[in-house]
Amino acid sequence: MAYRTKAEVMDSVAIDRALTRIAHEVLEANKGCEGLALAGIVTRGAHLAVRLAERIRAIEGVAVPVGSIDISFYRDDVATRLAPEVRRTDIPFDVEGRTIVVVDDVLFTGRTIRAAMDAIMDYGRPRTIQLAVLVDRGHRELPIRADYVGKNVPTAGRERVKVSLSETDGRDSVEILEQDGGE
Repeated sequence: MAYRTKAEVMDSVAIDRALTRIAHEVLEANKGCEGLALAGIVTRGAHLAVRLAERIRAIEGVAVPVGSIDISFYRDDVATRLAPEVRRTDIPFDVEGRTIVVVDDVLFTGRTIRAAMDAIMDYGRPRTIQLAVLVDRGHRELPIRADYVGKNVPTAGRERVKVSLSETDGRDSVEILEQDGGE
């Protein structure tokens, strides 16, 4: 199915501004960064987690541990996927008793976040798990909500949200895509 760009809803400046705001919100909600760690969902969530950690370090002067989570085998549809693309989970810190902020690019049905929480629990029992997303597009299927949101972008179910980051795509943007032709 082909898609075309309907609208760009965030450019690089808006993404930077949203990440800076999220960093401040995380620090305020947690009264600083003691016991805090970030875990980004591979791929774009992991890059956003690194960027968020850089902002926290600029604000607080403290390096917050950052890890990445591959949810491939935690997905509830893993049995129906012919060849899941498996990447490496890297949690270089003890999750026990920590506040873990899971970071992802887009929150949609909530299934990816559920899988990420299951993956984290395999590493230990955090004190709390919080969620930071660049875009919340609605359409939840599970009772999951983000604690920190860069931008709420209401979408139709047939639309897609495409997050592009310089680390993987050569530029920073968030676009709404719609099915090309026919509707």
